[in-house]
Amino acid sequence: MTPHLSLTFHLHPHLFIPPSTHHQKCKTQNKLITTTMPPKLYLLLTALLLHTAAALRLPEFNEAPAFRNGNECNDTVIHIAMTLDATYLRGSIAGVFSIIQHSTCPENTVFHFLTTHRLSTALRRTITATFPYLTFHLHHFHTHLVKNKISTSIRRALDQPLNYARIYLADLLPDVVHRVIYLDSDVIVVDDVVKLWEIELNSHVLGAPEYCLANFTTYFTRNFWNNPEFSGVFTHGHGYSHGRGNPNNPEVSRVFTHGHGRENPNNPELGFSGRGRGKPCYFNTGVMVIDMVKWRALGITRRLEGWMGVQKRYRIYELGSLPPFLLVFAGDVEAVEHRWNQHGLGGDNVKGLCRDLHPGEVSLLHWSGKGKPWLRLDSKRACPLDGLWAPYDLLKHGSSISAGVFEGR
Repeated sequence: MTPHLSLTFHLHPHLFIPPSTHHQKCKTQNKLITTTMPPKLYLLLTALLLHTAAALRLPEFNEAPAFRNGNECNDTVIHIAMTLDATYLRGSIAGVFSIIQHSTCPENTVFHFLTTHRLSTALRRTITATFPYLTFHLHHFHTHLVKNKISTSIRRALDQPLNYARIYLADLLPDVVHRVIYLDSDVIVVDDVVKLWEIELNSHVLGAPEYCLANFTTYFTRNFWNNPEFSGVFTHGHGYSHGRGNPNNPEVSRVFTHGHGRENPNNPELGFSGRGRGKPCYFNTGVMVIDMVKWRALGITRRLEGWMGVQKRYRIYELGSLPPFLLVFAGDVEAVEHRWNQHGLGGDNVKGLCRDLHPGEVSLLHWSGKGKPWLRLDSKRACPLDGLWAPYDLLKHGSSISAGVFEGR
């Protein structure tokens, strides 16, 4: 008969209680779990948990220099939101460093980091140690909000719950934040961010660089384009962000009113104005200037969630959190200069091949796509433009997370 050992361990992988030879009851209040298992299985589990604990150890970064306001600075506060997790921490640190380094008034910038509870304490410690003078807040994103709403996409990284946190900005940020710049964790800003902050949104909820030469049809499946009840959101000329697309659309109406019980496309309280939207153009959601007052008033979060519900039933797109934004906003976006999102530097979503800069001036570099500059630099397979990211890398030499287990989003 194979001998068994009794294993008791905390739910935290770095805290272990040695195995005993007798069986103990489960202590749920102290979050202890006791079980009986063969020695080989116990050793395998122990090794796995130790490996997991090591993999989640955050890297160390050099302390950034202190940047102070110039004499001409006023009291204008710039709010910037970014996600923060272990996988993209190195990119986020570089992005923050680039922003404050190129700001005339760096002390006027407030960062809002969207993160999960799991590593919030360690992440706060890392940000504080790296940027002792930075004004920032951590906002906890509860991943259960989207876990049942996410559909698999063409790349696993696009399916991570934190990738959808931008949908919930209005719920995560305090009401006193009336405007915010949302930035992905793989960007470098090489201009004064106040120029982006001060753009006029006019009547729009959202501002971003638009790319109207991109083939817009590729962002949605045949299920979408072959169903006039869905594609009509663009072809019927109604501003979806100010209502519900085509107000007479029975399919969309049924999904939203019966599938979710939240919104009626004919509800005047939703602010449907009948204003036609312009040509729907692709825009990248990694750089957005958002009017949070209008966002909240129009219930944008619920509308984005609604399209995620449609996706779960009908599979109308393949690209993670981007298509819902296109469905709600495309054709109703305040166009921002292309210089503020030189995107695609991470290559495509499959191979992540090297890319060149788009023509024109550059204020922000964005490594969207599969290839991330820190991974390519570490693997000695850097693309030429990755050298533009390297000066903002504050990682301490020899301190890194195992790069092989992470894939860029």
